[in-house]
Amino acid sequence: MTKQTTHTTDVAIIGAGPVGLFSVFQCGMLKMSTHVIDALPATGGQCTALYPEKPIFDIPASPNITGADLIERLEEQIKPFNPVFHLDQQVVALENQSGNWHLTTAAGLTVSAKAVIIAAGAGAFGPNKPPLADIEKYENKTVHYLIQNRELFRDQRIVIAGGGDSAVDWALALADIAAETYVVHRRERFRALPESVAQMHALAEQGKIELVIPYQLASLEGKGDQLSAVHVKTLKGEDRRLEADHLLSFFGLVNKLGPINDWGLDVHNGLIIVEPTTCATSVDGIFAVGDIAGYPHKLKLILSGFSEVAQAAHAAFRVVHPDEALHFEHSTSSGIPTL
Repeated sequence: MTKQTTHTTDVAIIGAGPVGLFSVFQCGMLKMSTHVIDALPATGGQCTALYPEKPIFDIPASPNITGADLIERLEEQIKPFNPVFHLDQQVVALENQSGNWHLTTAAGLTVSAKAVIIAAGAGAFGPNKPPLADIEKYENKTVHYLIQNRELFRDQRIVIAGGGDSAVDWALALADIAAETYVVHRRERFRALPESVAQMHALAEQGKIELVIPYQLASLEGKGDQLSAVHVKTLKGEDRRLEADHLLSFFGLVNKLGPINDWGLDVHNGLIIVEPTTCATSVDGIFAVGDIAGYPHKLKLILSGFSEVAQAAHAAFRVVHPDEALHFEHSTSSGIPTL
């Protein structure tokens, strides 16, 4: 993104997780344009980063849906409203200038909006990167912390590093796609769902994947941004060279409120305190929804976030269009409006 680029919109949404995506829909239904900013390089928030293949059972009308499928359906739902996404960018400054909010990202982008909806989950997420020399030159090319399309790895040699749900889930998902799949973990015990771990061990017994245990990442080998091998070693100094086209590194995410703490909002125990019927924060024109919003008896559920979004969007309409009356209509009556 070119530095000093400025975009203008009705509502700026911070966070592209499920609640942030549904914010686009609710704003769109009220004919408000949106720009969405997220620190991660892909949409989906925790659904994409932590449990893309895990089933979610408490989404209304979807008895069993994976995190990845939920995000895909939300993206399909918001297509008519043409949201603009600014991914892999963290909002570092938020200022009110002449009645409009100006959001500036670390990449130099500025979004000017009449209202802001913060749907940042537990804060800005970023990958917990392994301390490997020159890893930056491979990132987003052949070293990955998030996965959007598993077809990228068809017939490729894959090294998956980590011992949690993400590592195990992707080992299961890629076993029949990749040419070779190695799972590197420093101990025998995995922290993932036991059933998933059992499935992974069964695949290893069938020869579809190889468990490289107990090893840790040691160094990377390649040319340019193309990986050719991953070197691993044990605590005793035993070395192995794994020929690989891609490294999938899953050592968790680092999350923190970061610059949000400096925006003058009422923050308590890592939550932005809001008025629950509107999700308005202590600062006029700024709303917070989802896991980052706090109020008495709050339930941290995706469906709670969806409800909060509807409240926030209707309250934001009065900020964006202070001279217009808002006549509530059900979607069965209004249909999908055009912006």
